[in-house]
Amino acid sequence: ERNQADVSEAKSGRTDLIFLVRFRHCCLLRNQRCILAYLYDRLLRIRALRWEYGSVLPNTIQFHMSAEEVEWFNRYKKSLATYMRSVGGEEGLDLTQDIKPPKSLYIEVRCLRDYGEFEIDDGTTILLKKNSQHFLPRWKCEQLIRQGVLEHILS
Repeated sequence: ERNQADVSEAKSGRTDLIFLVRFRHCCLLRNQRCILAYLYDRLLRIRALRWEYGSVLPNTIQFHMSAEEVEWFNRYKKSLATYMRSVGGEEGLDLTQDIKPPKSLYIEVRCLRDYGEFEIDDGTTILLKKNSQHFLPRWKCEQLIRQGVLEHILS
């Protein structure tokens, strides 16, 4: 507002204010660029959270997000789900699986906390209890590994 007032005065003949108006304007542009860079970086981080944690964010992370950021996350989540359903046939294609190329189709995992029953594609139900070890298909348990329910046992 002060800059606008000085612009009006500079137009009316006070040329000594032109440098001050330019300086303030450059400062405002710099602050605007910094804020936009910060917001863009924040959106990139929120987008990465979808790939890391899945469609449901832990409360500890969601607590540090504004309402607009949570809304943006939900819209991104829906957009990604719509795209994944549109490719890959009837069931769609889950792009969040196999983020790193697998070395084998089955992996040995240890359950870090009680999870309950877990069903595999062939209909087998496995009870995931704390400290139990299982040999499971990688793609079925990768999401649980990212959530901290399972731990990949490297031999």
